[in-house]
Amino acid sequence: MTTTPRLTKPQHARALLVLGLPLIGSHLAQMMLHVTDTVMLGWYGVVELASVVLGASLFFIIFILGSGFGQAVMPMVAQALGRGDEVQVRRDARMGLWLSIGFGVMTYPVFWWSEALLLALGQQPDVSAMAQDYLRIAGLGMIPALLVMALKSYLAAVEKTQVVLWITVAAVALNAGINYALIFGNWGAPEMGVRGAAIASVFTQAVTFVALAFYAHWQPDLRRFNLFQRFWRPDWQAMGQVYRIGWPIGLTGLAEGGLFQASAIMMGWIGTMELAAHGIALEVTALAFMVHLGLSNAATVRVGRAMGQGDAQSLRDGALVAFMLSMGFGVAMVVLFLALPAQIVALFLDKANPETAAIIAFGTTLLALSALFQMVDATQVMALGFLRGMQDTKVPMVLACLSYWVIGIPVSYILAFPMGLGGPGLWLGLTVGLTVAAVLLLLRFRSRAPKVV
Repeated sequence: MTTTPRLTKPQHARALLVLGLPLIGSHLAQMMLHVTDTVMLGWYGVVELASVVLGASLFFIIFILGSGFGQAVMPMVAQALGRGDEVQVRRDARMGLWLSIGFGVMTYPVFWWSEALLLALGQQPDVSAMAQDYLRIAGLGMIPALLVMALKSYLAAVEKTQVVLWITVAAVALNAGINYALIFGNWGAPEMGVRGAAIASVFTQAVTFVALAFYAHWQPDLRRFNLFQRFWRPDWQAMGQVYRIGWPIGLTGLAEGGLFQASAIMMGWIGTMELAAHGIALEVTALAFMVHLGLSNAATVRVGRAMGQGDAQSLRDGALVAFMLSMGFGVAMVVLFLALPAQIVALFLDKANPETAAIIAFGTTLLALSALFQMVDATQVMALGFLRGMQDTKVPMVLACLSYWVIGIPVSYILAFPMGLGGPGLWLGLTVGLTVAAVLLLLRFRSRAPKVV
């Protein structure tokens, strides 16, 4: 058992916020990388924008699946630190990096031959060809992108999150500058269009990895872990452990991401205006979700530390405080979405567009509905964070897949089409799926959390 003084609830809250606020900021900055690409290619051309949106979606789906190995580093390193096992810290983090490299190498052929895949999925030939041009370059960035995820998880587990924030913010600025030069041919650079955007992404990911790796290796407090010492030597036992924890995390993320991708596809069946409003409402909801995700990451670290120390009381106290912080922010978002939905949607639109009024009206309805699932969405991601801190990932994966795909998607379809509720029906179905996930995952945590004696 731990011999360190037990924290009070306010001390738990402070520890969570010190760890979580930079993670929230880094998640928001990460979103800005995507926004920057979208805005700049929107300036360049419609076909180019469509091709990169399509290509980036494929890249993101594969990235989410592979990022589970990097994300597994967070709870594993946190538990090892809780036990005082610094050798295991290095073993787990290094094998998370190894698995990330292996996944990136294995998936690159998908990007090289992506045109045939996109055509088989019914996409337009010109858009598919240009998306392949983009992905043949951007796919090279899968390895550094996954390595960045693993290093971010490692640094979060050792509670060095400030550097993660500032390096991510710098990456946004770097990506925007290279995009401006290579997409449009500014500053004497060649005009490369989508290829320029791909080069910018790969270069930004590579520089981000180098910066994080340099910090992880040379920062005085972290040198004792010798993260890259004899990096070339395999550690099959640690690799197996990271794989066991990591692949369910990747599939869980894929299941949740797929839920919203499927909702966008079905909204497209209803109409273009409805799809535009859907995209705006999801973007706003995603921004709010980043706060819960950052708190969930911080909770994973705190729960992992308590688990490693064998301190059941601290584990439960920390989880309760994290949950209450997330719920407090969720309540604020519910009030905001119900009080100012039209004003929020209007921020994304050109007032001169004749369709703006209709999009605002429909988006207002969707934002009001999103207020319904703010609390359950927060609950499910917080429960996932707690369970990952305990290295419980397989059963939560099953519960997430059941909630999102066996319940959420079918209910969305039934409410939207056979029952004739349209777009609001789709969002009610999302709420049902997220609610089921929240209940099941919270019950799982309550049943698995160590008892206080």
